[in-house]
Amino acid sequence: MNRLVLAALLVAALTTPSCAFAHIGVPLDTDVSTTELGDKIGRSTSRSILGLVAWGDSSSATAAKNGGITVLRHMDAEVLIVLGFVYVSTTTVVYGD
Repeated sequence: MNRLVLAALLVAALTTPSCAFAHIGVPLDTDVSTTELGDKIGRSTSRSILGLVAWGDSSSATAAKNGGITVLRHMDAEVLIVLGFVYVSTTTVVYGD
C-alpha cells in the first residue's frame, strides 16, 4: 500500500505545474501599449509556507507607500513558487510618481 501512495504522490508532483520552481511576472494593466511607468517603483510582498502560515502585505497601497508614490501609473505582479505550495511569495510592484 505504501508504494501505491508514494507512486500516486510522485505522479501528482510531476504533473503539477511548477512542481519544482516557478518565478512568474505579469502586468496588472489592460492597456499596456499606452502605459507610462513614472519615476518611482514600490514593492510589497506576502509569503506562505505549506499554505498553513502566511505573513506580509502585498497590497498596492503598501507598495505605493514603500516607494513614496502618490500617483499610480502601472502595476505588475510577481509570483515565486517552490515545490508547488511549500513556499509561495507574491509581490505587487507599482510604478508612478
